[in-house]
Parts: sequence; C-alpha cells; structure tokens
Amino acid sequence: MIDLAAYGSLFLAALLAATLIPAQSESVLTGMILAGGQPALALVAVASLGNVLGSVINWLIGRGVEQFRNRRWFPASEAQLNRAQAHYRRFGYWSLLLAWVPIIGDPLTLVAGILREPLWRFLLLVSIGKIGRYAVLAIGVNAVQ
Repeated sequence: MIDLAAYGSLFLAALLAATLIPAQSESVLTGMILAGGQPALALVAVASLGNVLGSVINWLIGRGVEQFRNRRWFPASEAQLNRAQAHYRRFGYWSLLLAWVPIIGDPLTLVAGILREPLWRFLLLVSIGKIGRYAVLAIGVNAVQ
C-alpha cells in the first residue's frame, strides 16, 4: 500500500529545502530509505519533484522581485544583488547544475529568475543536478545497508 503521508512529508521537506527557508531533505530521504517501507526509486522521484518545484518557486520570486528592489524593507542591498548577478553572468546558466549545493544553490535559482533565465533551460539544468544528488545519496545509503 502506498503511504501518502510518508511521500507527502518527503515532498514537503524537499520543497522547503529548495526554497530560501532553511530545511533539510537529505536526512528525511536517508531515514525513509533506511526504514525500507517504500522503494528507493519512488522516494528519489518524490524528493526530486519537490526539490525542483521549490527551485521553481525561487525562480518565480526572482522574476517578480525586481519591482521591489529599491524598497527600504528589501532584504538584499543593491551591492549584494549586483554581486550575485555578476557571479551568475560570469559562470552562466551552467552554474544551475549546482543548484543542489547548500548555501549557494537557493540564491542561485533566485538570481536565475531575476536575470530571466528561460524556464525550460532552468528546469533542465536544475533537474539534472537535483535528481543526480538524490540518486547518489540513495545509492550510497543502499550500499552501506
């Protein structure tokens, strides 16, 4: 029987972990694989879907955030935004393969939205990185079991 609560929890953890909200999805995935109640491939698919969707949320926020850039309450200074955009321009859209990396990945997806990265390319590169990360994690967990 499919445990929707387990899959839903993993999806939510992965989605939140990909947004600017600090969260952890690798430990949830690892725990679920070790528990053995669901197939690892299904868990990787659910975690990947949630994590990519979280990155799309960041991309969408980036698309709309420019209109608030000069507001007093805006969380990033002009210098911080300019520096982030310069880094993204320097390394290009291939840097989206690193969207899974802690600390830099979430802001990277936000900047991609600000710089109007096409959604199709964003989805392709972010998906490759995030699915690859979860697949490697699952293979590693299964290898030590």
